[in-house]
Formats: sequence, structure tokens, C-alpha cells
Amino acid sequence: MRLFLPLGLLLGLLLGLLLGLATAGWAQAPTRPGQGTVRGALADSTTGKAIREASVSLTLAKDSSYVAFGITDGDGNFALRNVAPGRYVVLVTALGYRARLVPVAVTAADLTPTVGTLRLGPLAQKLGEVVVTQERAPVSMSGDTIAFNARAFKTQPNAAVESLLKKLPGVEVDRDGSIRAQGQAVNRVLVDGKPFFGDDPKMATKNLPADIVDQVHVYDQKSDQSAFSGIDDGNRQKTINLVTKRDKRKGYFGANGVGVGTDGRYQARLGVNRFNNGRQISVLAQANNINQQGFSDTGGPSVGDFGPPVGGPAGGGSLMRLQMGSGRQNTPGAVAQPTNITESGAVGLNYRDAWGKRAEVATSYLASRATVTTDQQVRRENVSGLPGPEADLPLITEQTLLNRSTATSHRFNLRLDYVLDSLTSLRLTPYGWWQTTDLARENEQQSRVGLRPLNQGRSSYSATGNSPNAGGNALLMRRFAKQGRTFSANLTSTYSDQDGDALNQATNTFFDPFSTQQLNQRIAQFGPVRNNTLSLSLAEPLSLRTKVEGHYSFTDARTDGSRLTTDFNEASGQHDLLNPVLSNEFNSLFQANRAGLTLQKQRLRYTWALGLDAQEARLTVNNLSTDTTVNRRFTSLLPNALFSYTGTRNRALRLNYRTRLNAPTATQLQPVRDNSNPLSVQTGNPVLRPEYVQSLVGTYSQFNAATNRSVFALLNGSRVDDRIVSAAAFSTRGVQTTRPVNANGFYSLNGYLSLGQRFSAHKINLNLTTNGSFVKSPSFVNGAPNTGRLLSLGQGASINSAFNEQLEFGLSANLTYQNATYSRLTEQNTDYLTQTLTADVFYQLPARFVLTSDLWYSNNTGRAAGFNQRIALWNVGLARQFFSNKQGELKLQAYDVLNQNRSVVRNTTEIYVEDVRSRVLQQYFLLSFTYNLRQFGK
Repeated sequence: MRLFLPLGLLLGLLLGLLLGLATAGWAQAPTRPGQGTVRGALADSTTGKAIREASVSLTLAKDSSYVAFGITDGDGNFALRNVAPGRYVVLVTALGYRARLVPVAVTAADLTPTVGTLRLGPLAQKLGEVVVTQERAPVSMSGDTIAFNARAFKTQPNAAVESLLKKLPGVEVDRDGSIRAQGQAVNRVLVDGKPFFGDDPKMATKNLPADIVDQVHVYDQKSDQSAFSGIDDGNRQKTINLVTKRDKRKGYFGANGVGVGTDGRYQARLGVNRFNNGRQISVLAQANNINQQGFSDTGGPSVGDFGPPVGGPAGGGSLMRLQMGSGRQNTPGAVAQPTNITESGAVGLNYRDAWGKRAEVATSYLASRATVTTDQQVRRENVSGLPGPEADLPLITEQTLLNRSTATSHRFNLRLDYVLDSLTSLRLTPYGWWQTTDLARENEQQSRVGLRPLNQGRSSYSATGNSPNAGGNALLMRRFAKQGRTFSANLTSTYSDQDGDALNQATNTFFDPFSTQQLNQRIAQFGPVRNNTLSLSLAEPLSLRTKVEGHYSFTDARTDGSRLTTDFNEASGQHDLLNPVLSNEFNSLFQANRAGLTLQKQRLRYTWALGLDAQEARLTVNNLSTDTTVNRRFTSLLPNALFSYTGTRNRALRLNYRTRLNAPTATQLQPVRDNSNPLSVQTGNPVLRPEYVQSLVGTYSQFNAATNRSVFALLNGSRVDDRIVSAAAFSTRGVQTTRPVNANGFYSLNGYLSLGQRFSAHKINLNLTTNGSFVKSPSFVNGAPNTGRLLSLGQGASINSAFNEQLEFGLSANLTYQNATYSRLTEQNTDYLTQTLTADVFYQLPARFVLTSDLWYSNNTGRAAGFNQRIALWNVGLARQFFSNKQGELKLQAYDVLNQNRSVVRNTTEIYVEDVRSRVLQQYFLLSFTYNLRQFGK
């Protein structure tokens, strides 16, 4: 039976189930949309004057559920509209006044009740004696921080934090747990403003329960030095801060469970968190072979850094790949797909506490092991421009890849804040990371132009490597008696190394003329890198609202590289024949001095800043193998500007213009041919110039508390002069030679728009997202310029609701259009569509049974034959809850009910388009038991 028949039936059944459940749930809902309006006014109890811009909330009298929100006008009046018949409570709060609760009823006989003029008394009590609990709006803004009230985005019992994040307007969570907020990647998640297992966002979002979260703050976190000086240096990181509930800050909690399934599938997890009003201790452990990796592979190179990139020709074996400036383009709005099967295990400890009145520490340790199996079929079309009558035909490479890698890592993080005296403090953030990698790869490929075969190859590649990384920051902060005057010194040091050994064996066949080439080499390589940067900042107030900052930084980066390639010796049976062409030893030194001034002015509603830096840099590369030296000097001016505006009614606009230099790496400057893959030769370029990057980022956010409507927008444009791009040359036998060169004409533009609407009467959240990107990137093919233009447009919509105590559901859809055009080879121009649909439902059945179901559907069109596939991944679970507070759960889960799970991904760059089909997890059944520890107040 063809795929779309069962899928259509499936969607019909799901929609029918959702409608049926929604109808049943709607009948139990306490309210329906109505025409009622609750009116009133606020006045000062002493003077009788109207109280303006006070907050007015309407909640259900039955369970305090949020219904509506308003703000008093210039005369102190308010009106809460579209209220259904029922009994409610009006909560009014205003700065400097005591809060007041007033009951009110909307009936068929009286649809417009009034609470009259409510007179508020001054808040005269001591702050320590007053505790005011009020219903907050779902979304609010303070400066550039967006705060989401977790209560307004209810999740199912025992859900993890990432389930909560999926419901927030402007926040997206991919299938692999990666987070984007307002169109930007989130790489840091804090808990009560402090690190949780370092900067690994997944440790918090996948391992902490959603029901301990009171608020979710989303903002662009400044660098520590910038936050201290008050001068924005433009170095910001999209950050999420999870603010826990006060009554959950003392106690024990965590999720613990074990599960076994068919086909040898298993999972186990342990989680114990002890919070005690600032002191936090967390012990987490997990092991499974179902792709549930509760941590990120951060801290150093992944196992994929050893060996040739996916889609490369047979025989590739460079331990350290060249970065040629041509990378795969991400698809905005697209849902990330798994491309492998992962078996992982990890154990970690997180600790946070205050040591006396002067010191506060947050530290963590994580040990992990992950085995990744990758089984792929790849079809790549290169812009070849071969000489002769085939100049207009693409070079097509088809590849089968089987890769298995195991990485064992240890990761340590520490943050220590120490107060030296009332004006001076010190922050230390050291880290250490160590990873060992074992990799085995089998690869087959063939290349052709039209119907004419050019070459084919088969390779076997294995490698082992050690990658230690260490470093950290030391930030000294000093305030002075004069208000606003500050001095800070920040030292950043890093050390990293890639020490590895590889065996590369390949057989390559060429057809015109016919010849065969054998490759049997051992490659030993190490490359320690040491970076040190000292940054000094002195901020001086010129007036109450104007500051000037002088700053200086010195960078010293040193690299040692050694690559030893030996061929197999038939006489000795050993790899003892040195290959001087493929062996190389070098070292490099990069030093830069940068100094500048920034003038910043702050007003009540807006802030602007202008700055100009001058940078002088020197790069020296010594090739010890050829006894040659490359010396380069770079001098440049780097302007910057910032403007931010905070308007009334929670509106904020921010514009940020920045410039920077990207110096070429030592590897890119090396004029040594890397011939470890005879079908894809790479070489450096000693005359490369640094890239000059200009970027302009604009963001806009708005939330209307009266209508529960939010708007988030992002526009990011960049231009790069002297961009380091690929210059590829193809021989008539299909051999590719690539070298980096400078070229002008690179532009990129990315846009994102999110519209959120909450319908309080039925606890429904609606989100609409629009995204687009355009990249114009130059390159060269056989000496001729080639311009690649990549266009992507996407539209998404999602709706979710914690409808009542029995029903929670979510639906989302996304349509992405992509177009790639190439000036050198117009026949390779392509456009394609990707459609995705997700649906999930949680329904509480009688007798403590719970039904869960989730569907992920993808439809691809416009791709190469065999890669246009419809994929439906449908999971169903039935659980029984135990104990008085439902802390225990026995669950039977059916994964991939339709047995149709697959992975198809398209990657595009300025010189090629490739489709990748990967083997992923398919149908299995899992029986698991989970106990959720919840014991607070002790």
C-alpha cells in the first residue's frame, strides 16, 4: 500500500480523536467565550485621585485560573471584555499600593457587572511583613528581557523543562533538543541565574522537571566584562534563565526509571536534586540506546572531526580537515532530523553554594560515553565546469558510508565569585575537558559526468585520537568612589590538542584512461593550540547619563602542527616509508593589539553608543619541513554602533552594528598539498588576507498584556570583504583540487517573525512563525567565478493547550521552500519543498490510565530520485499512574507504529548540493517504570 493512504487514514483518525477529546474536554470546561464585560475604576483612598497604569487580573473563583488581564487608563478605569458567565475574582495591584481582591459574578441577567471604584490604600508596612501573591500575565517585558509565566503554559505531570519551552511564543525546540529563541540559537540555560552543569543547555532542559519553574526569562546575556562596566560591547549570547518557584527551592526531586524493549532496546535514568534555598546538589545518570542523549557534545571536536567529511571521495583520511569557508547552510524553521543511531551513557554531579559572605561557587563534572552508528547513502552534485563539451554538466558523486565511532569524555566546569572588598571582586571560570575517540569507517563511491563514469573507489579508514582541552577566564572588577567609574581586567586562556593516529586504505579506479591506484598509509598527527587574550576596560562617567569607555586587548595564539604520513613497505611489511609530500611540520604565531573608545548615552527610553577600534595584527607561519616562513601584517579600523529603545506597552527595539576581522588559519596558509585522498586534493594559500566582516542585527519585541498578544522580530544582515572561499579545479578524470582564496561579494540576510496569541478562556496558545534567509556566496570553479545564491522561506503555525486536567494537545505545521542557483552551471539550479507536521496528545483516562500519542510527518519534493520521500513517525504510549500523588508510572510505548521512520536531509553550499539518506531507529516496543521524586519543604 502506498504511503499516503495509511498516512491520510492516520491523520483522519488523529484529528477525529483530537476533536472527540476536545469536545469531551470542552463540555467539562468551566467557561465558554461570552459577551460579558467586567468594569471598574481605581482611586487613591486618601486623595481620591485616579490610579493610572495599574494591573487588573481576572481569575476563576473555583481554581484561580487565569482568564483576562487589563491596565487602567488615564482616568483609572478598566474593562475586562469577552468574559463568559461564571464566578470570578478581580485582583488589582499598583506600585506603592496594597493589592485588593474583589469577587464578581457574570450572569445571563447581568453581563456587564461593575465593581465600582476601588480605593487602594498606601503600602505602608515593612517589606518583610508583606507577601503579595498575584496572577501575572503570560508574557511580560522588562528592558530586553522577556518573561514567560510558566503557570500560563501548563505541561503534563512530570514533564521535563523542554516540554514547557515548546509552548512559549517565539521558542522552538528541535527533535534533538536544540533550542532557538526569537530565531537565534540558545547555547546557555541558567537555573536561578547560575550555571547548571556548565553551559550545557540540555542538562537543564532534559533533566529538570517543568513543575518547579515559576518563570522563564529569555534575553541576550552580555559578556561578564560588559555587564560590569555598563558599556555594551556587542558580545551577547541568547540565554534562558529558569526561575524556580519559591516553594520548590527547598527539597528533593528527580526522575528515576528503567525500561526494556524489543530488539535489545533499553533505557535507564537516575536523577536526584537537592535544593536548599541557594545550595544545589544534583546527581544525574543515564544510559540508553534509543537516541535519548541528555547532554550536549560540547567542549571539543566531535568524533566526526576525524576523517573526511561525509560525502567526500573514497580514501579521504586527513585527521585535521581544512575549513575552506564553504559550509552547509542551515534551513531556518526546519525540524532537525536524526541521522544516526546513538547508544550513550553519562553520570554527572552539579554543586552550587555560597561559601561564607565572600564566595559563591558553582561547579560540575560529567563523564560520558557515546557510540554513534552512521549508515548513509549520499548523492552530491558539484559545480564542475569540466573542460570540453561536458562543461555544462554537473559532477555527480554517489556514496555509501558506514561509520561507527565511540567517544569517551570527561568534562569539568567551575565558576567562583569572590568578593575581595566592598569595591573589588574576582570571578574565576576554569574548565577542563578530555575526549578519546575510536572510529571505523567503510566507504564506497563513484563519480560520473552525465552517463560517463569518471572514477570509483572503496576505502577503509580507522582512527584513534585524544583531544584534551583546558582553559578559563579570570575577571578582576574594581569600582571606585566616583559613581560609574569602573576598571576591569579579563584574562582568557585556552589550550587544546588533537593527537591522533589513523590507518587509511583505499583502492581507486579511473576510467579515462583506465588505471588503478592503491593507497595504504598510516597518518600520525598532533596539533596543540594555546590562546591567551588580555582585555582591559576603564569606564568613566561624563555626566549622569553619559559614559565613555577606553579598552585595550592583546591576543597571543600559538599553534604547533605535525603530520607524519608513511606508506606501506612491501619488503618490511610495515608502514615505514616516509611520504615527504604528505608530511609536514609547522608552527604559527598570531599576535594582535586592539584599542578603542566607546561613547554611550542612556536616557529613560533609549540608549545609543558609538565606538571605534584600531587593530594591528601579525601572523607568522614557519614551515619546518620546507624551511619557509610566511609573515603577514594586518591593520584595520573597526567601527561599531548600538541603539536600543524601550517604548510604552512593552515594546522594545534594538539595532547593533559590529565589525571584526577573521584571520586565516595556519592550515589555510600552508602551501602543502594534502594528497591523502587522491580524488580530492587540498592545498593552502600563503597570500590569504583576513576577512573583514560587517554585521547589522535588528530585533523588535512587543507584548500587549490586555490582548495577550506578542510579537518578536529579527533581521540580521552581513557583508564580508575578502571572504575566504573555495577555488575548485576538476580534471577530466574527476579529480578535484581545492584551495582557499579571497573574494568579495559575500552577503547574507536572515529574517524571523513570530506572532503569539493566548486565548485565556480555553488556555490555548497560538503561534505563527515566518522565517527567511538569502545568502550570496562567491567561489571559483576551474578558474572561472561562480556565484551561489541560496534562498529559503518558511512558514510555521502551532497551537497547544493544557485544556483541562484531562486533556493536553499540540499541533504544528511547517512549510519550507528552498532555492539554490549557480552562475557557473545553471543546469544545477534547483528548488525544493519540505513539509512537516507534528501532533501530540495527552489524555487522562479513568482509573489513572494515561494515553499519549505523538506524530511527526515529513514530505520532501524537488530532490533527486529516491530522496523524495514521505516519512511518518508515530509513537503511542499507554501508562498507569501509581501512588497518591501520581509519582509512579508504568508505561508501554510503541515507537514507530507504522514502521516508516527514515531520515532524508539536503545540504547546500556555493559549489554543491547533496542529498543524504540515513538509517535511523525503527519500530520497537518499550516497557518502562518511572518514579518521580517530589519532596519539598524539607
